Amino acid sequence: MTLEIVDRLGLPGIFDIHTHFLPPGVMAKVRAQFDEAGPLIGRPWPIEYRDDDEALVETLRSFGVKHFTALPYAHKPAMAEFLNDWAFGFAARTPGALRCSTFFPEPGVTDYVEARLDAGVEVWKVHVQVGAIDVTDPLLDAAWGLIADAGTPVVLHAGSGPVATPYTGPGPVATLLERHPALCLVIAHAGAPEYAEFLALAERYPRVHLDTTMVFTDFFADVGAPFPEALLPRLRDLGEKVLLGSDFPNIPYPYVTQTDGLEALGFGEEWLRGVLWHNASRLLPRA
Repeated sequence: MTLEIVDRLGLPGIFDIHTHFLPPGVMAKVRAQFDEAGPLIGRPWPIEYRDDDEALVETLRSFGVKHFTALPYAHKPAMAEFLNDWAFGFAARTPGALRCSTFFPEPGVTDYVEARLDAGVEVWKVHVQVGAIDVTDPLLDAAWGLIADAGTPVVLHAGSGPVATPYTGPGPVATLLERHPALCLVIAHAGAPEYAEFLALAERYPRVHLDTTMVFTDFFADVGAPFPEALLPRLRDLGEKVLLGSDFPNIPYPYVTQTDGLEALGFGEEWLRGVLWHNASRLLPRA
């Protein structure tokens, strides 16, 4: 059933910038990490939604989600293009799914990034933590330049949650933006737990956004990553630079928990309309 908030706000639906659909073998390994509370998870994480892709897509649509992402992410060399081929195929056969791709610091990355841009990629995904990726790696510099010139959004998990690594945190991202200030970045999980630092980057750079993925849920608060109350006025004032993300299907609570948490902030209906639909629609007008 469509979430009540969609009809109450008079929205055409929900635009979720942060959902995951992966090749079955890859998704099985990802879910195993959650089930086992693996080293990059670090805590119990009971997955709420388990099914095949077709059923999961129908579940999203039942909530009123009209547009969503696959967001593959490479964690080793020679993996990105396998994931990209699969993600493009998923988008081609799945109405509402955006064409997504990933990249990794490796020889040839500039060539395949350019090819994916030419093929119409709509959203990139880079997972600093899982991929042990230094976003300032010289191998990536030309690729970042191409992406900045194209203006294609990159959903970037660079915050140090749930487990910090030598590559996570706002420092490398700040250096990256100094080199490529026109990059369109969507900082996953609002940069948790380094909320203040990533919020400052979104305030400073015109094309840096935050997504709400898992923030403002009891689960995040319970694991020690609550959004600081003192930062709430600045988050409200970011306006169209805040986008809904959910991390569906690998979330440890019902989907509506995310939208309920956003509404509970009390920022008003116009702010909510922007986060749930209009902001992402402006950023991705082809969707």
